Amino acid sequence: MTTTSYRYTVSIEADPTLPIIRMTRDFDATPAELMRAHTDPELFARWVGPNNLQTEILDWDATTGGRWRYVARRDGVEFGFHGCFHEVADDRIVQTFTFDGQPEGVALETLWFEDLGDGRTRLRAQSLVDSFEGRDQWLASGMETGVDEGYAKLDALLAELR
Repeated sequence: MTTTSYRYTVSIEADPTLPIIRMTRDFDATPAELMRAHTDPELFARWVGPNNLQTEILDWDATTGGRWRYVARRDGVEFGFHGCFHEVADDRIVQTFTFDGQPEGVALETLWFEDLGDGRTRLRAQSLVDSFEGRDQWLASGMETGVDEGYAKLDALLAELR
């Protein structure tokens, strides 16, 4: 499946042999700028998720071995998420991701920030979930809307920071 956000396209693919979701998206930003938007809690809260959710960071230590927790709210309903940062490097983040509503479903996520030159970066993300059923539930949940709208907000944020 492919969705369009701002001027770039998000590619979302399900691996046919493993319970993995892969996403690829280009940004008009350097790897350092994109990394900052993923590790600075104030910036992260401004862009993550769909437009109709407000995000509040409850715990954030974006360092190797650190942890994170946030809630997203819409119309009085709260959705909690948490995980651990296993590695935070100059060009890569490895972390776990858990939705509080499905605490048994822990995903291992890796994000790579590839310098394309000329102030552009390709973000590649991979989420390994616990089962094909879990992966397919993520895909059926409307995650592409949240990814698409979130990345559009990220585009605007990156332009504002430049």
